[in-house]
Amino acid sequence: MPIVVNLDVMMAKRKMSLNELSEKVDLTLSNLSILKTGKAKAIRFSTLEALCKALECEPGDLLEYKK
Repeated sequence: MPIVVNLDVMMAKRKMSLNELSEKVDLTLSNLSILKTGKAKAIRFSTLEALCKALECEPGDLLEYKK
């Protein structure tokens, strides 16, 4: 898939665990895991907004296009 989710990279930069992020954005661990592993087919803007707020980043920090 040409869209790569760099959630794990941003979590590492912020030294945040999956459990901690799950609590901050009010998403289940399984849903965050699907995003983290790149298996998600879509993401809601509200989820993207919550992730950006919790990780103090921009959407472009989390999503990347690769040919």
